[in-house]
Amino acid sequence: MRTLEQHEIRAVAGGEGTCTPDDAGGNNLGGVTDPPGLGDDLVNIYEGIVQATSHVIERVADSFQD
Repeated sequence: MRTLEQHEIRAVAGGEGTCTPDDAGGNNLGGVTDPPGLGDDLVNIYEGIVQATSHVIERVADSFQD
């Protein structure tokens, strides 16, 4: 195994010309430039779905108690 040259590292990493320190836009993964923010959004969406589902289950369960 040999050490990669600088130009080879960029090509292997997939960032040649699109993901460089000089790119003011930052990393862009499928249009996402803030992965931690996306992760937080996904967690919030999941929590919202769980809360809504729980609410529906509770309402259905309450309707059978009458």
